[in-house]
Amino acid sequence: MRETLKSYNPANGDLVGELPIQSNQEIEQAITRARQAANHWRELLVEQRAELLIRASDQLLTQSAELGDLLSREMGKPLNAGIGEVRYCADGIREKVPEMVAAFQPRTIRDNNTCSTLVYQPFGVCAAISPWNYPLSMPQWLVLPALMAGNSVILKPSEETPLIAQRYVETLNAFLPNNVLQIVQGADEQGKTLVNGKVDLIAFTGSRQVGKQILASAAPGLKRVILELGGKDPLIVLDDADIEQAALCAVENGFENAGQMCVSTERVYVTPAVADAFERRVAELVAQIKFGCWNEAQVTMGPMINARQRNHVLQQIEQAIAQGARALTGGKDHPERFVIPTVLVNCNASMDIMRTETFGPVLAIQRVANEEEAVRLANDNPYGLGAAVFGEREHALAIARHLQTGMIGINKSCFGANGTPWVGAKQSGYGFHGSVEGHHQFAQVQVISESQTASTAS
Repeated sequence: MRETLKSYNPANGDLVGELPIQSNQEIEQAITRARQAANHWRELLVEQRAELLIRASDQLLTQSAELGDLLSREMGKPLNAGIGEVRYCADGIREKVPEMVAAFQPRTIRDNNTCSTLVYQPFGVCAAISPWNYPLSMPQWLVLPALMAGNSVILKPSEETPLIAQRYVETLNAFLPNNVLQIVQGADEQGKTLVNGKVDLIAFTGSRQVGKQILASAAPGLKRVILELGGKDPLIVLDDADIEQAALCAVENGFENAGQMCVSTERVYVTPAVADAFERRVAELVAQIKFGCWNEAQVTMGPMINARQRNHVLQQIEQAIAQGARALTGGKDHPERFVIPTVLVNCNASMDIMRTETFGPVLAIQRVANEEEAVRLANDNPYGLGAAVFGEREHALAIARHLQTGMIGINKSCFGANGTPWVGAKQSGYGFHGSVEGHHQFAQVQVISESQTASTAS
């Protein structure tokens, strides 16, 4: 009997659906098909690829209610967030594809002797491996630039959310040539088989541990690798901060998607003068969060994706409290499958919850003696994805320049303007995506040079 991958509703454990798992031989066959499809796909103009993908965006938008329902049942986020993610992806195709068309146009550089043209060629076959927390938008961030660069793509989605990924691929494939985009279902074994197969580019979003394994596996063949890994994002609250805005950002960014977000605010460093007011306001805001099943009215936060992740979060909370932390909200009596939104104070740098990625609805707050200590503690971590600083603008900017992260928000979250790269520093990233510069990482730049003559100069 063929082995299947079962997908369960994380809020109640009900079976949502199941799909067949691909064998190692089937994965190898998929790579062979992708290689053959890439030969035709790369010959299309980038504008022709764009036209096909933009047509798919309309279909995603038409199906947003149906797909959003499936996404929420499978991942657990509230229904309006599930539908919103589908619509975001549909809009994202229309917004990003023209940017990619421009990014992959040839560029000419001249000097007195030589005329050089930079062209962007596809690598060939891209293995895209995506996580479960944003199960439609995370695959799209990898699939879209890879396809637009002229690569064929094999997507291996998370085993936690296979159904919505399958529907996404089927939607795009209604408009794409055969085997330009394929999907492989399974868990670790299937991911390893794909990474070790004859692919040319590996684009991965997920944990730092798995990212290291992928990088090691890719090394013998010097395969191109793009890794967007985890974070342990700090937020610094200075003496001259707007406390209301700082508290709102900490709560909105810390509890979005039940804290299951790579740039979730997980640790806060606050200076003594404003600590009482900040902690009090954060506790008031967190107490207003309503958690529950994806389809319950007024719910703004769902469950943990699985028991393993829930146990990790609860263990961190329990250890911190045992070591002297105090829960202002939550902290105990968590319903099955959920973690109550929790705010911990009296935290210190020795606690695991201040050092290791939590990926759950917990905000850990540490009072610091001064801003120098805040910067030192913020940087004392292998992660370097996002950060935020709240204070008078010039003061906050001066602090931000000392932080070792790829993205920093000044009096806001770390999310940048449309068209900026999504980039991590240190062990939060290896390469990056988003933006013109990010799109280029899905293509091989090739320099074609000719002698500069009077005719070419004109």
